[in-house]
Amino acid sequence: MRPQITYSSPTDRRLTALVRHLADDPFSASLQMDSQNTISPSPTAAFNGDSVFANVVQAPEDPILGVTVAYNKDPSPVKLNLGVGAYRTEEGKPLVLNVVSRAEQMLVNDQSRVKEYLPITGLADFNKLSAKLIFGADSPAIQDNRVATVQCLSGTGSLRVGAEFLARHYHQRTIYIPLPTWGNHPKVLTIAGLSVKYYRYYDPATRGLNFQGLLEDLGSAPSGAIVLLHACAHNPTGVDPTLEQWDQIKQLMRSKGLLPFFDSAYQGFASGSLDADAQPVRLFVADGGECLAAQSYAKNMGLYGERVGALSFVCRTADVASRVESQLKLVIRPMYSNPPLHGASIVATILKDRDMFHEWTIELKAMADRIISMRQQLFDALQSRGTPGDWSHIIKQIGMFTFTGLNTEQVVFMTKEYHIYMTSDGRISMAGLNSKKVPHLADAIHEAVTRIV
Repeated sequence: MRPQITYSSPTDRRLTALVRHLADDPFSASLQMDSQNTISPSPTAAFNGDSVFANVVQAPEDPILGVTVAYNKDPSPVKLNLGVGAYRTEEGKPLVLNVVSRAEQMLVNDQSRVKEYLPITGLADFNKLSAKLIFGADSPAIQDNRVATVQCLSGTGSLRVGAEFLARHYHQRTIYIPLPTWGNHPKVLTIAGLSVKYYRYYDPATRGLNFQGLLEDLGSAPSGAIVLLHACAHNPTGVDPTLEQWDQIKQLMRSKGLLPFFDSAYQGFASGSLDADAQPVRLFVADGGECLAAQSYAKNMGLYGERVGALSFVCRTADVASRVESQLKLVIRPMYSNPPLHGASIVATILKDRDMFHEWTIELKAMADRIISMRQQLFDALQSRGTPGDWSHIIKQIGMFTFTGLNTEQVVFMTKEYHIYMTSDGRISMAGLNSKKVPHLADAIHEAVTRIV
């Protein structure tokens, strides 16, 4: 029984009503219970000079980002960082695209621009143009308003939002991801509430696609399971299915009702063609089925630090897409409230201007072509040295990364003796290589495979 309260003013009445509302709110009550059950540090810790966080253990370095940490500590003048997942010029420098600089300057010069919050779903133009970029401007799904797109924090954030939505609203919580895959995939998906399983993807013997193993594993997956697919330039292997193989994958997945979740981090960056790199995704959309696609503009526009990405749901009907978008807002709001404005504005400025879009495609192809050139130069250098083994996979693989086939001991040897840094699985970033460094890398690989089997 609540005590009787005498109101002295209208303000008191409003405050009292708010207190009663909170007291009756089960969510508020659960918070109060949680706060009572929280384990507190010793109240004497601060008085004894100890940190209340004294029991926190040192975490290991991220296996990918830690490579750069080790590289930065190395004083050697010949050191080479092939672990970084970012494009470098022939001079080994980070690149800001000319078209990006031009778009940014246009935004700065626009005196009408303000810094107000974006909606929860992000910049409307950005979302609309991003969907067109990956699905095609003439996509029936877009024309029928069956696509729900929200702006997210690059590719990682797009995956995180999509995974949490599926954990809340989809009937299956199991997601199959390729073995191997990007190291952050299992962490992002698991923490969002999904259960991760693997399907065979890479064949170490051929250094190519284990297509039969892939089909067998997806064929054994439970009906309705989610399947993560790299849209192009598979990370870390650089091995992609052919379009014919993609069609077989699609037929198998549709027959079992498996839900495709595409991670598109390299559209245009792999082959140099935006349309060619989007073909696998468009293949799955063309049959009228449903799928998800996470996009990133980190690589193809060089907007790494701007954290620009998009998440799209292709649904059966416009009504379903509208309801999906409404629930995506409820996922995003308590996570980061709404996305940042600047990077998305750069992307939208470029995508909606015909001349700037054309300029972007030229710069994008130049980046892709330089990476392809590095593959050929490294292959030729190994051939000229008579390096044991078949190294044709270097020119057969595509995109930023090459899965060299080097083992952990060989990687350690190359780091110690040649100051070449890469992840322990032998993945190297072709974008981190340049013509001057190719001989040094080829010498290191030759010595590693000759001396350490």
